[in-house]
Amino acid sequence: MHPIIHPVYEPTTGSWQYIVVCSTTNEAAIIDPVLDFDPSTATISTASADTLLKVVSSKGYRVRYLLETHAHADHLTASFYLQQTLLQQEPPHHPEICIGNNIRQVQETVRLAYDIPTDELSQSDFDHLFADGAQFPLGQLTVSVLALPGHTPDHIGYCIGPNVFTGDSIFNPDVGSARCDFPGGDARVLYRSMKRLLALPGEWRLYTGHDYPPTTTSSTGAGGEPPRDPVAFVTVAEQRERNKHAKLESNEEEFVRWRSERDRSLREPRLLHQALQVNVRAGRLPRRTDNGLVLLGYSVRFPEILVAGG
Repeated sequence: MHPIIHPVYEPTTGSWQYIVVCSTTNEAAIIDPVLDFDPSTATISTASADTLLKVVSSKGYRVRYLLETHAHADHLTASFYLQQTLLQQEPPHHPEICIGNNIRQVQETVRLAYDIPTDELSQSDFDHLFADGAQFPLGQLTVSVLALPGHTPDHIGYCIGPNVFTGDSIFNPDVGSARCDFPGGDARVLYRSMKRLLALPGEWRLYTGHDYPPTTTSSTGAGGEPPRDPVAFVTVAEQRERNKHAKLESNEEEFVRWRSERDRSLREPRLLHQALQVNVRAGRLPRRTDNGLVLLGYSVRFPEILVAGG
């Protein structure tokens, strides 16, 4: 059985969000939803998430799952907002927020980096933590979990029929691969995750978590790719043939060397600090201060002499 798939592109962060539906029962899952954040004004809005809710409402879908592929470092997740909004509808939906079980490692790393109080960060922020090979129902469909670490240690993909929602474990062929320099990231592990995907049947579709298409002739990629619109998926066969980093004739050692050098030259993601602190909480914001403010900190490295006085 094939699911109904609604890809929804968020252009500010280049993110693909997906609504995946069992056509028999109208039971739905939302994958990697985006909560809008403007760092210049420190304001959050829900326009992208509300677009997803409009599709759900207009089609009469019932959302059972909010599925995260990993704790994103480039956008805030809207999972908690969507969960709370859907719970208040009539009749209420009861969606569960889910992620890979290695989120525990990421939570601890982020807790230490940003000095998050222990009682503010709990594994129970997520309703389900999935291991590699786990399966669960979506209406009459079966969802299978694939561990796809490398970009982050908690990264997983969701296989639904002949479709895999890959998050950032592989990008479209002219983009290639994601960075691996976050804590717990590993270029060699990512390469092997990409090859795991490319071993799937050739006609299967790989739905990516981001796309960064060249939009003008002046912004073409290193290979001189022509301008194009964002693309949600390509087939496994297309990735095997054309992925600039992992196609059939690629070499693991060359990839690891290139990816490591490339990552050292990259700036940190624009929303890194805000995204990590929210996303390890499944989309919840930090506790308000006595003045009613929500504070998101920065993790800063500086010479020890600067803090010698305490």
